[in-house]
Amino acid sequence: MARQHFDALDVKILEMLSNNARKPFLEIARETNISGAAIHQRIQKLTASGVITGFYTEINPAAVGYQTCSYIGFILNDPTQFNKVVERLKEIPEVVECHFTSGNYDIFAKIYARNNAHLLEIIHKRLNLGLGRTESLISFKEIFKHSIPILSTNLD
Repeated sequence: MARQHFDALDVKILEMLSNNARKPFLEIARETNISGAAIHQRIQKLTASGVITGFYTEINPAAVGYQTCSYIGFILNDPTQFNKVVERLKEIPEVVECHFTSGNYDIFAKIYARNNAHLLEIIHKRLNLGLGRTESLISFKEIFKHSIPILSTNLD
């Protein structure tokens, strides 16, 4: 996708939605002194152009029983099996992110498990794809997470 260029209103809308995806369009309109219809059109334009890819509800994994967060790097014996491995990873609901990477790993995935025993079960029974080896890292605690900044260099 080509890099998008935004005017100041686009940037303001993106900042507001990245801070609160549920912020009502009319509230954005009031804060920007623009009509609700114009805000709605801008958001539709940003969505159609692929800048906004969705609106998400973020769930605290621990609050719903997932105490262990792990990152697993996959080193494939046969890189031509990449798509097959990715399709199998998509079938595992505990795999919440999957990346094609450079460096030591062909694939890097983020996985949530109920506990360490559950993580071992996922690794040994569902991730044992027989196509290479894995390396695991356990996250003890997420320190912070935030949205990417909208760079001023993208302004028209």
